[in-house]
Amino acid sequence: MTTQLEYAKNREITPVMKTVAQAEGVAQETVLDAVASGRAVIPFNPAHAPRQPMVVGRPFRTKVNANLGRSTERSAEPEELRKLDVALKAGADFVMDLSVGVDLTAIRQGMLDHSPVPLGTVPIYEAVSRLGGESLKLTAQVLLEVIEDQAKQGVDFMTLHAGLLRRHVPLALQRKMGIVSRGGALMAEWMMKHKQENPLFTHWPEILAICKAHDVTLSLGDGLRPGCLADASDAAQYGELDVLGELVHWCRREGVQVMVEGPGHVPFNQIQENMERQQRVCDHAPFYVLGPVVTDIAPGYDHITSAIGATAAAVYGASLLCYVTPAEHLGLPTEEEVHQGVIAYRIAAHAADVARGLPGARAADDAMAEARMAFNWERQFALSIDPVRARARYEQTRACDGQETDHCSMCGRDFCAIRTSKRIHDQAD
Repeated sequence: MTTQLEYAKNREITPVMKTVAQAEGVAQETVLDAVASGRAVIPFNPAHAPRQPMVVGRPFRTKVNANLGRSTERSAEPEELRKLDVALKAGADFVMDLSVGVDLTAIRQGMLDHSPVPLGTVPIYEAVSRLGGESLKLTAQVLLEVIEDQAKQGVDFMTLHAGLLRRHVPLALQRKMGIVSRGGALMAEWMMKHKQENPLFTHWPEILAICKAHDVTLSLGDGLRPGCLADASDAAQYGELDVLGELVHWCRREGVQVMVEGPGHVPFNQIQENMERQQRVCDHAPFYVLGPVVTDIAPGYDHITSAIGATAAAVYGASLLCYVTPAEHLGLPTEEEVHQGVIAYRIAAHAADVARGLPGARAADDAMAEARMAFNWERQFALSIDPVRARARYEQTRACDGQETDHCSMCGRDFCAIRTSKRIHDQAD
């Protein structure tokens, strides 16, 4: 199969490139050039062929991913499909199925059937699940079988923790919280127990062949992402990043689309350094970040602590933001928490796009200002990132009755600054 990357290198604009160019409001050649250079990817497995393909890269709108999937303790396919619907209605651009346990093929097929946007997975989860949870029985053959099965099924992008090598594990064990990535921890334990190198790394050529055959975009996982502020920007994290940079070039040589995943928990003042280092080491491959979470002491509010970091990350180099919900560090998210996570990250992504000066990014903000000045409540609701919540909150403490809509309950009629401003303007005329 010819991949989107290979088409772009051959200067051939594909129908998918035309679609994403129209959605982004940019020239088709802009998409072509970004994909050809590897600075953008279009995760699009023809076996899934998402109806709403997405391009990820710095020239384009910052995208938001929603992690879904059941655990071994809670949830099942119907609930996760409801969460998928919630995430899509809230505006998620990508979704990932992180399910573990039994019947994973059926759960994933349900999500593929219902998802019009690209869908990703972490194959090691299914590989270990096929072994009854006994991760130490993992083999390269099982990993390759799972990767190929998922590729054939239609998965658009896959997270593979191939940059975490055996030499990195002792560095991670010096940390306050060690290894917090689920896939990274499984791989590290396997390497230490068997005294062998990471099979994802040693079998990289075979993995690339599978992904090329199905145009699966690789998302190079950060198995050593910091899980607390104290562990950020350390030798383990950056050691893995250097390997990911090598894998980026390897993927591009073989015609496989690739992006890179990043931290994690990072103090706000270190975010710019982290983003710029990734861009340099990984030759500007699209950066896909989780947060970063900027403080460790707000469980129940980590959609906020991470959205703060996500805005900075997107300003300084990230192109795809993986949402964090209020349930992070506490349990599997509910449908409402999925909604809150997506909305928080859409706000973060939009704020970053405005700060970056992307053409048209501020248009809705300017329109909102005009609607507020005109007390046009319906227009304000329509322009809102979450129109349903905006309307409901307005109605909850609405001050005006009947046709009187020229103020809200915050200031009241006589103390409304906008009403006063209008009077000043009229007097000046």
